[in-house]
Amino acid sequence: MPDHSDFANLIWQIADLLRGPYRPPQYERVMLPLTVLRRFDCVLAPTKDKVLATYERRKGGKLEGDALDSILNGVAGQRFHNRSPLTFERLKGDPDNIAGHLVGYIQGFSGNVRRIFEYFEFETEIEKMRESNLLYLIVSRFCDVDLHPDRVPNEQMGLIFENLIRRFNELANETAGDHFTPREVIRLMVNILFIEDDDLLATPGTVRKLLDPACGTGGMLAEAQNYLREHHPEALLFVYGQDYNKRAYATAASDMLMKQVDHNGRSDNIRFGDSFTEDRFADDTFDYFLTNPPFGVDWKKQKNQIQDEREKLGFAGRFGAGLPRVNDGSLLVLQHMIAKFEPVRPEEQKYGSRLAIVFSGSPLFTGGAGSGESEIRRWIIENDWLEAIIALPEQMFYNTGIATYVWVVTNRKEERRKGRIQLIDARASWTPGGSEDSRRSLGDKRRHLARNQIAHIVRLYGQFEDGEYSKIFDNADFGYTRVTVERPLRLHYQMTVDGKARFLDAYPQLVDDVQAIDKAIGRELQRDWNAVWRSVQGVLRDHGSKWKKAEQRLFRDIFTKADPDAEPVVAGGADMQCEPDSALRDFENVRSKDDIDQYFAREVEPHVPDAWMDRSKDKIGYEINFNRHFYQYTLPRPLADIDADLKDAEEEILRLLREITA
Repeated sequence: MPDHSDFANLIWQIADLLRGPYRPPQYERVMLPLTVLRRFDCVLAPTKDKVLATYERRKGGKLEGDALDSILNGVAGQRFHNRSPLTFERLKGDPDNIAGHLVGYIQGFSGNVRRIFEYFEFETEIEKMRESNLLYLIVSRFCDVDLHPDRVPNEQMGLIFENLIRRFNELANETAGDHFTPREVIRLMVNILFIEDDDLLATPGTVRKLLDPACGTGGMLAEAQNYLREHHPEALLFVYGQDYNKRAYATAASDMLMKQVDHNGRSDNIRFGDSFTEDRFADDTFDYFLTNPPFGVDWKKQKNQIQDEREKLGFAGRFGAGLPRVNDGSLLVLQHMIAKFEPVRPEEQKYGSRLAIVFSGSPLFTGGAGSGESEIRRWIIENDWLEAIIALPEQMFYNTGIATYVWVVTNRKEERRKGRIQLIDARASWTPGGSEDSRRSLGDKRRHLARNQIAHIVRLYGQFEDGEYSKIFDNADFGYTRVTVERPLRLHYQMTVDGKARFLDAYPQLVDDVQAIDKAIGRELQRDWNAVWRSVQGVLRDHGSKWKKAEQRLFRDIFTKADPDAEPVVAGGADMQCEPDSALRDFENVRSKDDIDQYFAREVEPHVPDAWMDRSKDKIGYEINFNRHFYQYTLPRPLADIDADLKDAEEEILRLLREITA
């Protein structure tokens, strides 16, 4: 009996007929919708006549729309039906009008399928194939692909569709990373996600819910179900997804329908829309979350709505912890998912939530203390939700070679992990080639994780021990205090002709006062601004003048300059504290476990004896610097070896030059 790869290869061969009018990365626009259509056509064949008869009796009656769809779905024995008299075989009977008939056939489906094909924008492709004289040929060839459930069970059909999705996305690798995650990365994430829940999932009748708010073509949802099917067939996992890419959404929704993935009889578990501004699961909570949001995608278009939600709802909404910079919304996705965490109430059959998310390096450390990113990290870590971060090899994704990281976040850590965070360095665990099936590169994807490497990473995670590639830290290890270090402002004073002109241009009414100051203090350079200003105030009292703050500021700005040899400027007040020099202001990041006063006395005062800390400006920050924790010092090569290599290189160059000149 043919397996799923045989069927996928057969459909792949049909795709080659599109060459010319379509470029290979565009094949999926035709092949995925037609695969869905052919599957639905085969699934509905046994009940086709009953559905048509029921429709003839019911049409024009009181029931219409969703109510009529529900009745016809029941007759079809599926969550969809087709009330058109046409089938794929009958479409072949009228080659001249096949385009119109195919559109009519699609319009005969129930509303849920029609909506999917609207997002596929398939009518545009039908017209394009008609103009290229390809439509009849392609439809005819699909008639030879028997996808009847008796021949291709739901599970195998899902594998066929996943195989095609993977191939088409790999073919279009320049955009694949926007809605497609390498299969082996998903396998790793799924293994980590369910690793602590064997007992829970092995309980008969267990029903769990999983959400991917940026589901793309649904690969993560499919892999999560594959895992449960292999390891815990007695458990039910209902998967949900949302995406704003039309074709990706249509593909994922089709996949769910073809697999008969159901939830309480509903078929809208994949929903279209922007998760930031059109949260289609606003009132739901979930047990598990998986996602790979696009790296570095800005949220300018959604900025107003997101800021409004934060200001109006705070932590009662999704974004209370903070907002990252507008050019990377990754941490917004994480907050969005945490807002849907299931509470931990075992007595109510609520066991909390776990999530795994793929990030670039930016969310680890971007943003200083007090920034939106740092505040989000602080919120997650201080609530003890961050369980682990796994550094993946570079060159693992289709459209980027950058370093990537899997974050594991949960509100139900096991006892040994409470108050602690595990970092796993898997950057050296890779195999050359884009996938297990291909040694060649797929766009920027030049490496993949073999199954034994996934198993090794999962073991490191489960062992939860310090070692070369796994390190355990307390939550506080990633926090720090940003301390403001001040140095005194030092100014010298000197009256000049140019300075007088500039000051009097601004305040001509003060000419008598300025002349008196010039006469009383003179034009010699003086390095004690405190004494100079007391003299100025004495002159003004004698003249009965009282300058405004702005006039005083401009006088000092014009007639003084910073001078490291001058006396410190006293700010006034009971403690006669020095005024800080903003140009010399510095900041020190002091680790949370360090005593700040001791750190200052040890690291700052010996080098800058006149400095002090302004503790009123302290800010708490959090960052996770992988390189700092896994850096290994490599001794440099001996100079003699380097010199020898250079000499060999010089001799080789001279030899080649002699050959050329000869």
